[in-house]
Amino acid sequence: MTANADASIAYVSWPTINWLIVETQVKQLQMRIARATREGNHRKVNSLQWILTHSYYAKLLAVKRVTQNRGGKTPGVDGVVWRTQSQKMRAVNMLRRRGYMPQPLRRVNIPKKNGKQRPLGIPPMLCRAMQALYLLALEPVAESMADSQAYGFRPKRSCADAIEQCFRVLACRNRAQWILEGDIKACFDKISHDWLLKHVPMDKSMLGKWLKSGYIDNGQLYPTHEGTVQGGIISPTLLTITLAGLENALKAATKRQDKVNLVTYADDFIITGSSRKILEDTVKPLVVNFIKERGLELSVEKTVITHIDNGFDFLGFNIRKYSNKLLIKPAKKNVTAFLENIRTIIKGNATAKTENLIHLLNPKIRGWANYYRHAVSSKTFAKVDHVIFWAIRKWARRRHSHKSSDWIDGKYFCTVEYDTWVFNAGMKLIHGRYKLVHLFKMHLTKIVRHVKIKAEANPYNPLYLEYFENRELSRSRFKQIALSM
Repeated sequence: MTANADASIAYVSWPTINWLIVETQVKQLQMRIARATREGNHRKVNSLQWILTHSYYAKLLAVKRVTQNRGGKTPGVDGVVWRTQSQKMRAVNMLRRRGYMPQPLRRVNIPKKNGKQRPLGIPPMLCRAMQALYLLALEPVAESMADSQAYGFRPKRSCADAIEQCFRVLACRNRAQWILEGDIKACFDKISHDWLLKHVPMDKSMLGKWLKSGYIDNGQLYPTHEGTVQGGIISPTLLTITLAGLENALKAATKRQDKVNLVTYADDFIITGSSRKILEDTVKPLVVNFIKERGLELSVEKTVITHIDNGFDFLGFNIRKYSNKLLIKPAKKNVTAFLENIRTIIKGNATAKTENLIHLLNPKIRGWANYYRHAVSSKTFAKVDHVIFWAIRKWARRRHSHKSSDWIDGKYFCTVEYDTWVFNAGMKLIHGRYKLVHLFKMHLTKIVRHVKIKAEANPYNPLYLEYFENRELSRSRFKQIALSM
């Protein structure tokens, strides 16, 4: 990437930007950073990171990312949001290291499932874009540093990969029988600033500014002495680097017959072992010391040792052996929470049009089904469909309390192929064609085995370019089939 190439695009307008060229140029530089990292050439890594963070292409990509994600319409303490094309172009020119000082975060609290509050920091748009810019330079390094069985907050990896790895290390008869379920207490809030500034391979000045920016809560400014903000676009990658190395530490401290395997997703992890003793006496103390160096500690109430015959919940799945056969199912508490959410939506739209209610429910039902489509979920899907059907029928009867059941069923339900109870809003003109608008049924989702990503696969390594292209092609085909159902 040359200065002339950057200059040639500096005068175009937002709608005319060729994003394929922008993304290609940035990706090429990221791959050079990753290669220098693999070679251990730290001086070259620093030089290439500096080039990328001063590249006009990278600045365009950073602004695009923060304006198109889900939080792009949420302002920080300054109340600024970049909506128009001219605002986005001006924002690109504002991304300069010299003279940059981050503003404090806007603190909001979101409820957790256990009734507690999770603090979320919302940076101003300019800080988000600057973090996105430096993340482009940090991510190739983080991918090269990360543990092979870490799946959270990493490109091209997902929960399904983590669950499939759990199956691989637990399914066979000769596999480990004991599991340490780990959870790091207030992980983002407690990471040591000193450790991050010493070990994260990026511009230390910029990182220090973000870590010490503080936050505003109820109009009062508070300093930040530890942790990295939940809500910062660069924070997940900082966490990945913080936990990198645990897998190698476990391998060095244990033997092959101990059957110790680590599977990590963000701050949740499981570690398998051949016995409770190896997990209690060797593995758990090692983990405690490893994360203590980084300012972290394990959650006492959430960190337990379980036998596979009793099962455990991980990432919304229940993993358990039944007569030596491992089954992975949707966790009961997740099924209950999902159905409560569906009932709330149905009750809260008592007077809504049938079509609108269907459009509210379908994305949630389809999304939940897609998340669990790789597990033993057929019976769960049928049960969920049954509960939703009766909730919908109750909704319909409340709307027409003076009508007979036959009249209500005739108005809201129809027959599609072999299903005689399809909740629908009739035929509607969609994209020039009349289609039946109906509620998606979860049991129609095909259960398929997930193909886990190769542990060593790195999207910034040219050796795996074809591999990732084939995976993306397979995923797009599956999505087309799923949407056509």
